[in-house]
Amino acid sequence: MSTKWDDTSWQEEFLEMKTHKPEVVRLLMEGPRGFRDAWQLGALHEEYKRLKKTYEQLKLQNEQEEEQQ
Repeated sequence: MSTKWDDTSWQEEFLEMKTHKPEVVRLLMEGPRGFRDAWQLGALHEEYKRLKKTYEQLKLQNEQEEEQQ
């Protein structure tokens, strides 16, 4: 598996998932300026992956409930 370092699609999707502080929005839109920003961006990416998994589970659950009706 290769990593695409310039892939920002997750950042755009994460911005739509929840409300963020202005400094987090700047970080997601403009990218990291230093080590601290890079570390925070990594933490935000982990939060995004957790939220995405939860959203997908809820979507699947809703689809299954609709099929049963």
